[in-house]
Amino acid sequence: MDEWEEQETATSGTCALTSDTSTGGTQGDFWNSDHGEFQGGRGGRGRGRGGFKNSFFSGAEDGANDGDGQNNTAERSSFSRRGGRGRGRGFGRTDHSDFDANEEDGDNKNVSRGRRGGSYRQGGEQGGRGGFGGGYRGKDEEVFAQGHGDTPAENADASDRPRVTYVPPPPSEDEESIFSHYESGVNFDKYDEILVDVSGTNPPPAIMTFDEAALCESLKRNVSKSGYVKPTPVQKHGIPIISAGRDLMACAQTGSGKTAAFLLPILQQLMADGAAASCFSEIQEPDTIIVAPTRELINQIYLEARKFAYGTCVRPVVVYGGVSTGHQIRDLSRGCNVLCGTPGRLLDMIGRGKVGLTKVRYLVLDEADRMLDMGFEPDMRRLVGSPGMPSKENRQTLMFSATFPEDIQRLAADFLKTDYLFLAVGIVGGACSDVEQTFVQVTKFAKREQLIDLLKSTGSERTMVFVETKRQADFIATILCQEKFPTTSIHGDREQWQREQALGDFRSGKCSVLVATSVGARGLDIPDVQFVVNFDLPNNIDEYVHRIGRTGRCGNTGRAVSFYDPGADSELARSLVTILSKAQQEVPSWLEESAFSGHSPSGFNPPRKHFASTDLRKGPQGGFFQDSSVTSQLAAQTAADDEEWE
Repeated sequence: MDEWEEQETATSGTCALTSDTSTGGTQGDFWNSDHGEFQGGRGGRGRGRGGFKNSFFSGAEDGANDGDGQNNTAERSSFSRRGGRGRGRGFGRTDHSDFDANEEDGDNKNVSRGRRGGSYRQGGEQGGRGGFGGGYRGKDEEVFAQGHGDTPAENADASDRPRVTYVPPPPSEDEESIFSHYESGVNFDKYDEILVDVSGTNPPPAIMTFDEAALCESLKRNVSKSGYVKPTPVQKHGIPIISAGRDLMACAQTGSGKTAAFLLPILQQLMADGAAASCFSEIQEPDTIIVAPTRELINQIYLEARKFAYGTCVRPVVVYGGVSTGHQIRDLSRGCNVLCGTPGRLLDMIGRGKVGLTKVRYLVLDEADRMLDMGFEPDMRRLVGSPGMPSKENRQTLMFSATFPEDIQRLAADFLKTDYLFLAVGIVGGACSDVEQTFVQVTKFAKREQLIDLLKSTGSERTMVFVETKRQADFIATILCQEKFPTTSIHGDREQWQREQALGDFRSGKCSVLVATSVGARGLDIPDVQFVVNFDLPNNIDEYVHRIGRTGRCGNTGRAVSFYDPGADSELARSLVTILSKAQQEVPSWLEESAFSGHSPSGFNPPRKHFASTDLRKGPQGGFFQDSSVTSQLAAQTAADDEEWE
């Protein structure tokens, strides 16, 4: 029987240090071309080098879908040839997809191994002998095909998967670091002028100051240390709604304080009820579960919870993929009142029997539109259907995002009580009016020069560049490094330590440019991002709103430049015109012409007058449907969606 040796090399994450932005965890060194990847392979009983792995990309390719977990999985195929007893060549042909188990489950990535000339590659699908993903092992040897189990816990138990041993550095215990924040901008006071709409039955009155929120002294002190002077609109309305025990769907602009809007009333209630973390139980039973789609966002929420709970008996814990499971289990065992997690790792901890759900009082979905889309919806249904999880009538469910499309609102009916409240915070819930939006008409092959010229004109301003694919992210980062722009990249194929290093270098100013796929579009709160560049426009308008929301936060101003390729982006033209018009910004004549020419889709919904998302339960004249009728409509639609899934 042949011996199999696993070799992993981890490349450095920051091109400013190494000029290498390739992802870690690959087999040997490889050279990427536009047509394929040349990679070290293994032959038969002798050793053969030079396996060729050709990559073909599907229509969705591996772009904006990597960080947000969209389920646009490309077809994959693998062919392995025997190499004989001497030198042989392994040939693998792979169509890559960026759906890596809903992104956050990086440690659940599949590995396929081949013997006797089989190629080694990561990301293989479950398959049989000679089929999809499995390499041939030899006579009477089993085919190794590490596929997705029925649950993340089953995948985690797979014996041959490389163990994830990364342990992140502990967060700072220094009080000054815990409460560090950046100042609100010159337009912060304009938040008071934003239109707010609360729909539903008997909403509680809004608060005008944090004193009216009836916070305990510890929370008041921590709010003050965090630099909070007065609540934003989503906090003015969200805090009393949550304190009143109502379910909530809240839509507010990026950077408007949504995290504090749900953390403060939850922590206040937990402290009022005397909740305290206990390390005496093997199974931890948190009072609150907070779920977010990406590792970076959930870690950010955890740090906010840790900040507000500072000096109290409430203990938040965070779990996410790409980090040693044993390390996170040990952290959990020290006690947990508020559990923050990405879906896959959270379900894994529940499946391992480390987390019990019987005491859950609050279920929070941040970036809820992404949490309920076709990538994450099955995980969310599995979570709420887990043994011990209280029914929606016996828990409080809260959903927050900058966008809430109508189809997501239909799905949400399964998770919320029928009398939930819908909070829409003004026109800026669509695209922040503090962000100056500019569009440049450019062809695909002229984008690179345009980007370099643009960065030369901005100097050392902190800039995020969004691209469509993971490979493109590394390629553009390398090009910019060669042009002497300190650049790093972040996307779903990078090891967790590389992603954290990239964000750390960007936050500290060591790298002034961060090239990102959609993994960086959701929720990341990085101070002083002055500039966002859409090198590739996303395929939907909601993603565009989230991307440009990385700048112009908390009343600060920012700029966003988007490269518009008429051959690829025409379907987005009408939505872009709507976004610009609602934000009272100039619409280029060529974009308007493209929007209303025959090239744009005919099924265009006219823009809503004031709000980025409106309550689906409202009638055409703005009246509010009674719960009985609308709930039956929503339930019927949701049932149809369920049948489609099954």
